[in-house]
Amino acid sequence: MPLMKCKCSHDDHVVAASMQNATNITARTKKIAPLLVEHPHNQHSSNNTISSKCYDCWRGPTAAAAAAHCHPPTTTHTTNANENHSLWRHFSLLFLPKSAACAGNKVVSKSGRHHHTGVGGGGGSLASVNITLFLLINLLLKTCCGQLLINVQNQGGEVIQESITSNVSEDLITLEFQKTDGTLITQIIDFRNEVRILKALVLGEEERGQNLYQVMCFVTKFIKGDFISSDAMAKLRQKNPSTIRTPEDDKGKDTFTMTSWVHLNRSQPISRHLMTVCSEAIDATYVRDVDLKAWSELPGSSISSLEAATEKFPDTLSSRCNEVSSLWAPCICTLETCIGWYPCGLKYCKGKAVGDSSAAAAAASNYRCGIKTCRKCSLFSYYVRQKQQCLWDE
Repeated sequence: MPLMKCKCSHDDHVVAASMQNATNITARTKKIAPLLVEHPHNQHSSNNTISSKCYDCWRGPTAAAAAAHCHPPTTTHTTNANENHSLWRHFSLLFLPKSAACAGNKVVSKSGRHHHTGVGGGGGSLASVNITLFLLINLLLKTCCGQLLINVQNQGGEVIQESITSNVSEDLITLEFQKTDGTLITQIIDFRNEVRILKALVLGEEERGQNLYQVMCFVTKFIKGDFISSDAMAKLRQKNPSTIRTPEDDKGKDTFTMTSWVHLNRSQPISRHLMTVCSEAIDATYVRDVDLKAWSELPGSSISSLEAATEKFPDTLSSRCNEVSSLWAPCICTLETCIGWYPCGLKYCKGKAVGDSSAAAAAASNYRCGIKTCRKCSLFSYYVRQKQQCLWDE
């Protein structure tokens, strides 16, 4: 059935004026606060919930699509209540008259000197249209992509772009970037379960019989204090997005020897996000026994449910993949990746205590004034059934 077009009594110059007004409002909402400090209007805001689903393009479905068609999303921030109100007014001016006319209403909305009138011939309800649009627009504002895009210089002098998003309601932080060799790295921090998921999408060597790409997930225990909270992350802004960043502190390299596979269909006790994030790594999601034991000590967890979600590697000793000649022999693969820049802590500045020079007053006057940034590498060792799955480790 062809789409029906609604005719409204807008004059072309009125619509153009409304569009210009909307452009001005949108431009105002893109102004952000100084470099990587808390936005003053966001101190007690809960409207910073950011959906990590905005980056499905970066995560797949194929590496070719990711490399050829995906571009880092533009920087957009859900800001304070006043700006949300302006955006709501902007959308109302554009869409409310048309929707009401289709429903059979007469609507008059005002913005400054512009009057917008839509006339319909039925008995629809203006209130229902208004409420529907309000709910839809607020949903879009709360779930739209809001992130920091950071230009980072790696140790080789090359510049890559990281995107860091925060989902306050889920207590998650997602950090993503593409390495110069095309590998896509996604790091998810699940604060509630103290879980870090690092997903690597590695392009395959088709001329050597590999698939177009392969995906691995490495699940480890998150160390508290190694990343700022999701709430603090949601409040960060940067003044100059084009600036190339370098970290203040290099935290070196952590080595992880994985011991088991994770069965994604039973991975809920570890993190309910594993099934979604690692859906393309059904047979290549790895975990360590030491982390299972650490998670079992958390409230509501048990070692039995955690172990039921995993399967141990074979007991037979295997050589490193770079020491194995046969492409079809099992071996121990290694994969190293580095997060070149991330906010690893908050900085506090001292304020002046008015009328009270006590130590308690001085401590109470301290305020958050910035972040500490770090760099860290991770080296993962894990069992593969065939060297063919680890051709980069040669």
